[in-house]
This record gives sequence, structure tokens and C-alpha cells, in this order.
Amino acid sequence: MNLDDLPRVEFAFPGPLRDQLVAAILSGAKTSTSALVVGYERDNEPLPSVGRQLAVVDSAGRPVAAIELTEVRVVRLADVDLQHAIDEGEGDESVAQWRAGHEEFWHSAEVRAELGADFTVNDDTLVLAQRFRLVHTAQDA
Repeated sequence: MNLDDLPRVEFAFPGPLRDQLVAAILSGAKTSTSALVVGYERDNEPLPSVGRQLAVVDSAGRPVAAIELTEVRVVRLADVDLQHAIDEGEGDESVAQWRAGHEEFWHSAEVRAELGADFTVNDDTLVLAQRFRLVHTAQDA
């Protein structure tokens, strides 16, 4: 499998958080992720679909693994479930803990630079909840 042939997916922004998330994917601890639907709408990008394979990139922009989407659903932020939060592999033990961490990220200067300085989330914000499986790592080559 050539990772360079797959569309790329980035988790967070380059730096410590991305490094943590990529390590969790490679270890198998992270099998779900969340994104804001508004980001796809802003970029006029279609939502991903089940079966799509993506190349996970590290902070240096190198593809390090391939994942395959196994579930894609749009839910209100208030409806994200505990299993999804746990499967994100970030150590959250409750939905409230997961939400606090994600709101901090989604309200960060980097996200607001993309979505607008006054961007904020609430219970009705649409979240793209995705499940995936690791299908290949660069080390497998």
C-alpha cells in the first residue's frame, strides 16, 4: 500500500497534540475522532463516507499510517456518546471531560482563525463523529 496515493487526513494542528493523537492511532488506542461539520461546509467539501481510506500525517506532514472509516455520523454536540469519547483515545472518562477538551480546541486561536474570530460551539453544533480502523502503517512497508 502506497500511503502517498491516499487522501491525507490531519489530526489537530502540527505539534504536541497531533503527535499525541497520531501515536494513539498507531498504538490502537484511538479508533474514533470528531470534526465540526461547519469546517466541511466552509470548505465546500463533502463529508467523508464509510470505506474511505485516508493517510494519517504526522507533524512534519509525512504519511505514517492508513486508516479506513468504518462509521460516519453527524450528531449534535450534546448527543456525543461516552463510547465515542472514550474511543478517541485521549484518556477522557466522561462526555463532559471529552467536551471540555474539544471545546478548548474548537475555541482556540487556530480554529477561530479558520472559522472566524467569533466562532463558538453549543449543544446544537453539528459534529462529524467518525470511527476508523488502522489498516497499514509506514513501518509495514
